[in-house]
Amino acid sequence: MKRAHDERRRTLLQWLAGTAVASTVGPAAAAGNGRDVARIGDAAMALEFDGELRCRLLSKRGARATAVTAFAPSERLRLANGRWIERFAMSGQAADRVDGPHGPGLRHRFTGVAPDGIEKTVAVTFHDRHPGFAIIRVSYRNLGSKPLDITAWANSAHTLRPAAGRKSEFWTFSGATHQDRRDWVLPMAPGFEQRNFMGMNASDYGGGTPAVDVWQRDCGVAVGHLDTVPRLVALPVRATAGGASLAVEFERAATLAPGGTLDTLDTFLALHTGDYFAALDRYRQVMAERGVRAPDAPSECYEPIWCAWGYERDFTIPLMVGTLQKAKELGLEWAVLDDGWQNNEGDWKLDTKKFPKGEADMRGLVGAVKEAGLKARLWITPLAADPGTDLLHEHADMLLLDKDGAPQLISWWNSLYLCPAYEPTIEMTRAFVRKILGEWGYAGLKIDGQHLNGVAPCYNPAHKHARPEESFEKLQDFWKMVYDTAREVNPHAVVELCPCGTAYAFHNFPYMNQAPASDPLSSWQVRHKGKTLKALMGPSAAYAGDHVELSDGGEDFASTVGIGAVLSTKFTWPVDPKPKDSFLLTPEREAKWRKWIGIYRDKMLANGVYRGELYDIGFDKPEAHVVEKDGRLYFAFFAPRWDGPVEIRGLGPGRYRLRDYVDERELGQVQSGANRITVRFEHALLLEAVPA
Repeated sequence: MKRAHDERRRTLLQWLAGTAVASTVGPAAAAGNGRDVARIGDAAMALEFDGELRCRLLSKRGARATAVTAFAPSERLRLANGRWIERFAMSGQAADRVDGPHGPGLRHRFTGVAPDGIEKTVAVTFHDRHPGFAIIRVSYRNLGSKPLDITAWANSAHTLRPAAGRKSEFWTFSGATHQDRRDWVLPMAPGFEQRNFMGMNASDYGGGTPAVDVWQRDCGVAVGHLDTVPRLVALPVRATAGGASLAVEFERAATLAPGGTLDTLDTFLALHTGDYFAALDRYRQVMAERGVRAPDAPSECYEPIWCAWGYERDFTIPLMVGTLQKAKELGLEWAVLDDGWQNNEGDWKLDTKKFPKGEADMRGLVGAVKEAGLKARLWITPLAADPGTDLLHEHADMLLLDKDGAPQLISWWNSLYLCPAYEPTIEMTRAFVRKILGEWGYAGLKIDGQHLNGVAPCYNPAHKHARPEESFEKLQDFWKMVYDTAREVNPHAVVELCPCGTAYAFHNFPYMNQAPASDPLSSWQVRHKGKTLKALMGPSAAYAGDHVELSDGGEDFASTVGIGAVLSTKFTWPVDPKPKDSFLLTPEREAKWRKWIGIYRDKMLANGVYRGELYDIGFDKPEAHVVEKDGRLYFAFFAPRWDGPVEIRGLGPGRYRLRDYVDERELGQVQSGANRITVRFEHALLLEAVPA
């Protein structure tokens, strides 16, 4: 009897792995004893389900498959009393070929029933063109005779184990928004925990990229949701005694009537080697196939930028105009008028002290920018309205209100939120964008504010939302309107969306063509934000390093240039009226600015191809980044101090000549298989690898 059982089990494993395809439900693989295992997968990874529909993840390298997680109740349902339903005795399985936006693939379905009378069906799809990436959708059906109250579901809840024989070290990428503007990429120290809620994590901090990743030296795991609309999910990441755990969780109160069903969102589970870049890059590709993708950036998005924010709100037209020729002389191509031109947020009328002739002065300023040979961009912060504005006096109906009828606060400007899903708000903003680009003559928009990533659910009865969550879910439609309107007026318009230090909302990417580092707190943030955005928007995306004065030391051009970011600066010249925090371009600084702007314009790495898969930003030392352009590879190494070997990866056939293109010195030749050199540097070393 045991021999017959083993034979049937081997047949089942082969069938589920795709060597045969079935379209009907067959006999159970196991009767809920939790021991027998069914394996599915592709060439890169496998999932094993036991008889209670618990799952573990395996990494496949050739014929070898290694378990990287333990069996766990990865897909589960929470009842109103707080108890999770986690064990479902397997009752059937099936597989069928599928085709669609992600190309051909194989979908596996497992069905099981819990003692509570809940039937679970797990559908796991592997597509041929996306190895190591599984799309998971789960449905629950109430087989009982009484209604059942539920409060949440979870998908892909796994704990990545430490690499065999290695110290337990993990890193994470988390795509949520946090008021403290923390790093997006962090080492997972003991006790590390982040819930990564995609809704509001503070009054005016919310939204984000619905994906998280944990990785160790040998492999990593990423999870997230694949809906084309932002959803209020959480993606908890936690350091545990057994490794690093992660999941997709969605709190949703519902009552399952007898025979009623609940479907989860499409979620994904990805396995990768190296750091998080490969998983986010794959996520980007899959979402693009579903219609959510960043646009191709016009050449204007890569032109270096001067911003008048160096003068802050004390700017005057003479101060700004007096700096334009110096900016042009240094090789910069944009001039940005930042915060302070307006009387308030909401009415958006000109400050009469700075623009005494009103809109004629504004058009004159834009004319002066053009006359200097630069392009003009204007700062705005939509969806914010100050208390006391004419707008709120006349149109209080535009306010986003909470369930108690109170307005939502935007703390940075002491403003109130307007609802992005309310037609009068949309039409007012559309007219404003047309004025800026069509009447005033600006060529681009700097859209700024941490509140732009996400908004709270809106309960304003005047808006007649079908659900309060519409305000959150339709924010992307608001940005589509802004982007489309700007590009209708000027097809080459640059639309920059800057969420002030927070993680970007992925669903907004289709409606912006430049993404800045967004108020970086360090050079490390400039670099890892660049790696992240090149993964999420594309390897040649127009990512701006933000004002170089925000980097460590206020002049870290190497972090911007080396990773392929657009160069931006906010120097003042020939005077700076501020008594402190001066950004005056002294003769010494001018020499450095002139050199680095020249390097940027010469190499233009910002529109090269970022090769984020070549180095692990957490474990490889020194930290390394690579940009490929015109048959050459450009390497950027970073460390406080380094004296030792570095590995030159990604080389094609033949020999390459290594050159330090900042200090103009030769470092010898390398080739694939003999690609290690010993170097010494402080902070940064930027190298060009040229086919010999």
